[in-house]
Amino acid sequence: MRVVKSLLLGTAAGLIAVGGAQAADLPVKAKAVEYVKICSLYGAGFYYIPGTDTCIKLGGYLRAEVALNAGGNYSASYNNVFAANNRLTNTYSMRAREDLNIDTRTATEYGVVRTYFDAVFTWTTGNYVGTGSGTGSTQYSGTLGLNSAGTGLVGSSGGAVNATDGGISGGSLGVYYAFIQFAGFTMGKAVSQFDAPWINYPGNNFDQLVGGSGSTNGVAQFTYTADFGQGITAAISAQDQTQVYQTAIWNTAGMSTTGVLGGAYGSNDLGGSSSPDIVGMVRVDQAWGLFQASVAAHDNHVGYYGATEATGHPGDKWGWAAQLALSIKNIPTGAGDVINVSGVYTEGASRYNFQELAATSYSMFGSSSSAYQSIGFAGVSDAVFGPGGQLELTKTYGFRGAYTHNWNPNWNTALYGAWAAVNYSGTAKSLICSSASFATLTGTCNPDFNIGQLGVITRWTPVKGLTFSADFVYSHLDQKYSGTITPAALTSVAKPATTYELKDQDTYTLLLRAQRNW
Repeated sequence: MRVVKSLLLGTAAGLIAVGGAQAADLPVKAKAVEYVKICSLYGAGFYYIPGTDTCIKLGGYLRAEVALNAGGNYSASYNNVFAANNRLTNTYSMRAREDLNIDTRTATEYGVVRTYFDAVFTWTTGNYVGTGSGTGSTQYSGTLGLNSAGTGLVGSSGGAVNATDGGISGGSLGVYYAFIQFAGFTMGKAVSQFDAPWINYPGNNFDQLVGGSGSTNGVAQFTYTADFGQGITAAISAQDQTQVYQTAIWNTAGMSTTGVLGGAYGSNDLGGSSSPDIVGMVRVDQAWGLFQASVAAHDNHVGYYGATEATGHPGDKWGWAAQLALSIKNIPTGAGDVINVSGVYTEGASRYNFQELAATSYSMFGSSSSAYQSIGFAGVSDAVFGPGGQLELTKTYGFRGAYTHNWNPNWNTALYGAWAAVNYSGTAKSLICSSASFATLTGTCNPDFNIGQLGVITRWTPVKGLTFSADFVYSHLDQKYSGTITPAALTSVAKPATTYELKDQDTYTLLLRAQRNW
């Protein structure tokens, strides 16, 4: 055994020595090390991708928040069970979100080639909803998040999910922006050229501010922007209307009392899109702030009068919108203080006033001294039509703004507000109010309405990139109906068949948020 062991050890030693000698005889070439280098061409945070002349920047945020008395995050209690003022809804909603954005830029003989991508991973608590079975039963809507367009709430299967869902299936992925910029062109999903630079956040976190456009989640577009120097730019854009720039085209033949009290004056009879929205914009950026004027043309393309194409259809009508926006900086009240304001008018293009996250249907319940309860209802549309008739375009106008004051480098407060009005033509009012849906109405029928919002937000940034905020907003629905109405039971919100007073409604919402930007 000792002889065998000695033989094995000796053989191994010999092999190692031979291998070492052979390795020493081979030429050795050290592998080049590519270090990540800072790219200072486009501002802080950019680095060269090793082995290329392309610069890249990674960014994003992580957010945790809770909204009190809200119709989701971060909305007000304007409709559905959220505004029923009963036991069918949560008194709070919670959300966690991670945002990731990737910005690349390459200098070329034609100018900078830029790509930008921004995606979010979201998890939001669900809510209870009535089953409509007439037995008073409810079901949990599950965990909710944004859909793939980043514009709506969905469950893991694309619709409502049950309470057993969890983990990644209870969350969602949303794509905000994905575009290429080259030689003045922007191609892909980006903020609308119609929008003011602050989109629909002149000083707020509240998502449903009315009074202007706001493509927070981006809109598919093909845009050319000309830079005239001295801070003056202009853009012309063709953008998708179907994603976020349509409200409803109501066919009053489909009206029902249940639908009316939910804020819908008929069946939504949108046809397929035949044209993108055409947008023009001029902006002046200076040290004092900025001024922007925007216009948009919107084609209203309807389906049919009835169930088949043989029933015929109204002709298309083009709507339009115009917006002015102003930002004033360097005001005497303090360093960094700013005033942002905008005003808008639309005709047949209501989404340019009631931006993509704003409510377009209102059905709010409250107390009453003369009936079982009170209700305030209203709805927003691009157009209305009846059997054999043409499109009646809906007119809207509004404004919004905010004043932000910095108390010191760590604290700031913003006062903000918005107001919007919706006016239907005489023909549209006649079509709506002559419906059997209003057969039990005892007072005035008028679908026009106003919505006003007033809020205050305070932010604390104890360290760079970490902000805690509290945002409170009050909303007032000024509806134009009067008297009472006696509908059948509204089982989806557990309301009985009884008499309701038609009355203006108020609501409030509070959002508490912690956000880490990086």
